[in-house]
This record gives sequence, C-alpha cells and structure tokens, in this order.
Amino acid sequence: MKSNLKSIILFCLLMFVYFSYAQTDTLVKKEEKKKIKTGWTFGALPSIAYDADLGFQLGALANVYYYGDGSTYPEYLHSFYIEAAYTTKNYGLFRFFYDSKHLIPKHRLTVDASFLPDAMCDFFGYNGYQSVYNDTWRNSKKYTVDEGYKSRAFYKYKRDLFRFAADMQGTIYKKLKWNAGIGILHYNINEVNIDMLNKGKKPEKMLPDTVQGLYEKYIDCGIIKKDEKNGGLHPYLRGGITYDSRNKEANPSKGIYADIFLTYTAAFQDQKEYNNLKLNLNFRHYVPIYKDYIALAYRVGTQLLLAGESPFYVNNYMNTLYIQRVLYEGLGGGNSLRGILRNRILAKGFAFSNIELRLKVWKFDIGKQHFYLGFNPFVDIGIITQAYQWDKKEIMAVKDPEDNIDDYFKFKTSDLYRPHVSAGMGLKIAMNENFILSVDWAFPFDKQDGASLTNFYVKIGYLF
Repeated sequence: MKSNLKSIILFCLLMFVYFSYAQTDTLVKKEEKKKIKTGWTFGALPSIAYDADLGFQLGALANVYYYGDGSTYPEYLHSFYIEAAYTTKNYGLFRFFYDSKHLIPKHRLTVDASFLPDAMCDFFGYNGYQSVYNDTWRNSKKYTVDEGYKSRAFYKYKRDLFRFAADMQGTIYKKLKWNAGIGILHYNINEVNIDMLNKGKKPEKMLPDTVQGLYEKYIDCGIIKKDEKNGGLHPYLRGGITYDSRNKEANPSKGIYADIFLTYTAAFQDQKEYNNLKLNLNFRHYVPIYKDYIALAYRVGTQLLLAGESPFYVNNYMNTLYIQRVLYEGLGGGNSLRGILRNRILAKGFAFSNIELRLKVWKFDIGKQHFYLGFNPFVDIGIITQAYQWDKKEIMAVKDPEDNIDDYFKFKTSDLYRPHVSAGMGLKIAMNENFILSVDWAFPFDKQDGASLTNFYVKIGYLF
C-alpha cells in the first residue's frame, strides 16, 4: 500500500510539471519586469525537516540577507545563517555561517563554525560494495531476532565533530579566482552509547547491549587502527583556483563553475602519521534550455589522497571551498549521493557525478516577497578511485570465530569498482532567489546501497 501511495504521489508531481509547462509561454509573456530587492530581508523558519539517514529534525533556523541598493540583486552583499536543531536519530546541528563579497573590498569571505554531535553515525565498512550490507541485521521494523535482526546500532558509531573554517577568495583575472583557507576539524569518536540511547525507553524499544557493532569489529580485526579509533584534532590549510561564469549562485540557469585545490591536513603526537595532502577537482555546468525556466545542471568531481595517510573518519569528509550545506560527506546520503546510505562508500579516493533537470513551473509574489516553485528530476553516481588494501589472511587470523567472513567482505575487484547509482525527484520552493527550501526523494539502483524506498531529504538550497 505504501509503495502504491508513493507511486501515485510521484505520478501526480510529474503530471503537475507537465501541465504547468504547457502554460509556460503564457506565463513568460505575462511576466512583469523583474523586481529588485533592496535593504534587509529576514527569513526565519522552524527547522522541521526530514532526512532518511538522520530522522525528523526539530529546531529553528534564520537567514538574513542584505541587498543594499539592489544593484547586485539577486546576489546579496551580506548573508548570515544560524541554525540549531536536533533529530529523532540523535543527530545535532548547531551552526553559524557568514558570507560576504563586500566586507573586504574585492574579496569574498566565508566563515563557518559548527558543532555536529551524532550519537549514531553511519558506518558500513570500507570500499563500498566490497563491504557487505545486510539490511536484516539493522532493520527492526521488518525483521525479528529469529529472522536475523541484530541491532539498529550495528552499522553505527558515536561521532561528535567541531568545525571552524575561514575561507577567502580574490580575483586573478575577470572570472578566474584564487582561494585560500584555514580550518580545524576536531573529531571525538567512540562506540555507540547504548545506555544513553536506552534511557527512558520501554523494554521493547531498547537497543540490545550485547551485540558488537561493525565499528568495534573493525577495531578488533585491526582494520581501524588504535590511533584513529577515537578521533583527533586536525588543523588544515587549503589553497586553489576557481573559474566561475555562473549568472547567479543559488540556482544558476547558465555558466560554468570549476575549481582545483589542495588541502593539507595536520595531525600530532600519536597521530602524526596522519599528516596528509589531498587534491580536489570539481566541474559544474549549467546549460540553459528555455529562458530562466528550464536548465540542465550537472557536476563531476573527485577527491584523491596524494601523500601521507588519512584516518577513516576524515576520509568521510568531502573537502569544499564553499560550505553551502552543513556537512558534505562522501559518499552516500542527502549531501552527496541521494537515496544511497550515508557514508556507504568509504575509501581513500573517490569520484562522483550529479545530473539534474531543473524546472521552474510557477513564479508568484506574497506581499513584497518573490517566490517560485520548481522541480528537478536527478541521477547521482559515485565510484571508488583509491581503495583500502585488504589483507584477508590477517583479517581471518583475528576475526571472531563465530563470524563468517563472507557476511562482511567481498574481495573481488569487480565489486570494488562497480558504480553506485541512484535517482529521484526534487521539489524546490524559493524566496527571493536565495532562500530555497528543498525536498528530495531518491532510491538506489542496488539493494546493497539501501533496501528502503522512503529516502526523503528536506534541506536548504540546491545540492550544487
């Protein structure tokens, strides 16, 4: 029944797009001369959202824009973003973000300070499809202990992340820019605190406290090393160049954005072996199809480890020059590959692509605010480029005798380099071009990337 309902909803959305676009020519002809925003604009919402990986989110957010005399509209002069929220799956979000191209003349400055406590962070093992995902082990809603259920916390560990980042951009020549930044990533990692999660719950809702999770098994097998199992402090330096010919940032209808940058991440004392250098390349292209109403948007990117070693928890972090969303985790989840399990593809290096057809179906005003309604069908793809090296004999030598190694690992190279693919549909409601409420639904093509079709994500802004 649920599957039929989802199909009906999706069909209705598609029909709405079709019939709305049958009226596009009429809407365009009747559209008034473009209105300009000036001064301050304040947008505040209860932070009531949903993420298939993180659960229902409760909190509050506010975004303040300053447009000055409106000569740069829809680009703002200053933006302040504040959010505080917590989810039903024990993920916290406390963030301040500032963005301006005018505080320092001819330079763009962004500052981000975030604290992200996560009582049940996803961990599905290394190397994507080479790590077997068993939905039965964690899905208490579909399976019982007699059917193989272990614990909802089996593919989890506890992760608290504090991040501070300050990035600056200046002009080399016209649309070619230079970028430099500094930051700190501080991770506090441990096994899931079962006692804390069970506090106040009815016996039938409690997590079993005798089941060892995959994170602990990786430690026991020596796959996760002792000097990385509890996290650490990692300051970083970043530098690169950017080419940007987009006509606007929040939802470009034409132009190219491309960047290439290096990130040096430091580590100290017992973790000194984790000093490393990473390379990121990204290319985004926005192709206009029909005026400002229809555009094809796609991006391809890669993150590679050039030198040194990187702890597993930092390999989950996707480096970026502009922190638009709270956290870019690679790969899998609502901030990288929608519909695929969060952090499903954990490797030293990876590549990815996102392809969207962006449609604006209705523009309207409420008071002095300008809105539009849009849809964007999409496809997301990810692949491993630098894998962890397995030593099957060493794993066999120390693994739990009760475990079957085939339940956890596939060592075939064909499994390693098989792409992870998902597809879905997005709904966008935008105010004044920059404040964009995004609702995405997506599903994976392979059950090893997630067995559920209820993968909804409610966030702010387009993915890219």
